[in-house]
Amino acid sequence: MSADLTLILPEIVLAVFAMAALLAAVYTTKDELTRPLTWATAAVMVAVAFWIGVSSEVGTGFSDMIVKDGFSRFAQITILLSAATVLLMSQDWMARHQLDKFEYPLLITLAVIGMMIMVSAGNLLTLYMGLELQSLSLYVAASMRRDSVKSTEAGLKYFVLGALSSGLLLYGISLTYGYTGTTEFAGVVAAAADGELALGLLFGLVFMLSGLAFKVSAAPFHMWTPDVYEGAPTPVTAFFATAPKVAAMGMFARVTHDAFGGAVGDWQQIVALLSVLSMFLGAIAAIGQRDIKRLMAYSSIAHMGYALMGLAAGTAGGVEAMLLYMAIYVVMNIGTFAFILAMTRDGREVTDIASLNQLSRDRPGAALALLVLMFSLAGIPPMVGFFAKYYVLTAAVDAGLVWLAVLGVIASVIGAFYYLRIVYYMYFGEAEAPLDGTIPTVQWIALAGAAAIMVVGVVNMFGLEGVAAAAALTLVN
Repeated sequence: MSADLTLILPEIVLAVFAMAALLAAVYTTKDELTRPLTWATAAVMVAVAFWIGVSSEVGTGFSDMIVKDGFSRFAQITILLSAATVLLMSQDWMARHQLDKFEYPLLITLAVIGMMIMVSAGNLLTLYMGLELQSLSLYVAASMRRDSVKSTEAGLKYFVLGALSSGLLLYGISLTYGYTGTTEFAGVVAAAADGELALGLLFGLVFMLSGLAFKVSAAPFHMWTPDVYEGAPTPVTAFFATAPKVAAMGMFARVTHDAFGGAVGDWQQIVALLSVLSMFLGAIAAIGQRDIKRLMAYSSIAHMGYALMGLAAGTAGGVEAMLLYMAIYVVMNIGTFAFILAMTRDGREVTDIASLNQLSRDRPGAALALLVLMFSLAGIPPMVGFFAKYYVLTAAVDAGLVWLAVLGVIASVIGAFYYLRIVYYMYFGEAEAPLDGTIPTVQWIALAGAAAIMVVGVVNMFGLEGVAAAAALTLVN
């Protein structure tokens, strides 16, 4: 038992911290504790991420229900660092809108624990437990703004559609258990080792992938994303766009390669279809959006399509490309949402993209940073975002999926329109009443830092390429 507990010590530390913080809040004036609690939560997450990075703990625990390897380490560090950054960026926005409640950092912490379990699960039931811990926390976070009809609607839609996706996933798990006699990934792999899945097991795989597609906002299971992104408090939307996406893609890779690694031909077709639908729906539907949060929702759908392209390759190179893509995607979204959080006029939040008109005249530094991020999101060289797409396209071509890579390039060209339109508004749009001139320090650091990474990272990707390759090899063996 001691070896098992040592393996999940990072998760235990976060869980104990969350429970201790909850007790501390109960015996104090609660909301006055919010700001120091937020900083403490972010510090603990960064410390745990550093601990995971330097730790050599690998192996399986709790009768193979938990797997700690290079893949889970990469995903967990990305989740923890992105969650900590979003928490710190959120403080000023939450305070301005009287939402600086002590529950918020605790909900994020519990969601992060669920995500860490998702990416290190070695059993279908462990995976489901982690997924539900994350989902239940995020349902509450989405509807935190109780005086807002849109926020309440967002939470309700997320809950109802999330319950549907959980049902699909559980039905797939039950079919898989019925045809293999086990919920352990190792047992499922053995049952699918000959490459020919029984019809019932194939249906189980389809239902599970459908449930997982909900969680990554992949089309045609994307319907909750635009409304939830628009209605949820903006800091919560920023969180939705970062850490949970990494966790869901990590979980997707874990199921396909760990549980069904012997049946690549069966799930490859499904993942490739999800990729194509997501890329084109995200690229085309975003063109008509005028609300920047809805636009970023469709952007996330398209970007999950590109990440799924890497996964569809079914190779270690494909998983490496997916991991790199998700790490770069998270940085781009953190920078973009750092600016969206600061979009105010006369002290009130604005989300219409037309409010960015002539931003370069009033805030030249912010406009330049946002330009770099938009170019990177569009995949325009020499920004790092271009290389993210290049990696997944190369992985698809190397796996013989040339048609998928060609469709990916076409979707990327279509999607570039709405990113470049934002740049057009900032530099050539008709003058309007300017946005408020101040950006809180943490948000400015996140915006400028993300933009700088998109430029400086082209040198050697900060060494991430080698780390992602090593992580991918521990999953695909």
